[in-house]
Amino acid sequence: MEQPPACPVSRWDLLKKRLDNLDVAAFRQRMKKPGVVLIDVRTRAEYANFHLTGALHLDYFAPEFIDRMETLDPTATYLVYCRSGRRSIRACTLMRNGGFTDVYNLADGLNAWALD
Repeated sequence: MEQPPACPVSRWDLLKKRLDNLDVAAFRQRMKKPGVVLIDVRTRAEYANFHLTGALHLDYFAPEFIDRMETLDPTATYLVYCRSGRRSIRACTLMRNGGFTDVYNLADGLNAWALD
């Protein structure tokens, strides 16, 4: 049986293209705006080790992630980050699919933040 050709675009790139992605400079600028909610979707241990000041912790891997997300105001502005950008891409996608209208992803996560 012949295998279909591989897709030249990764699934992460496909998901990411559907989001509002910010580089570190744009993310920092957006953080300065009033009323913005910063969300860290890393694990509890990662959050305890380091997190951006004022970040709300919603562990993407926690069983209650969706329940906690559903308690948030879907009309607020959210800046979402993780370590590399993969969990935040997933979280932003879920938020968008759940009716959140103003959600931004930190492209390449805290890995990029550390390099800035």
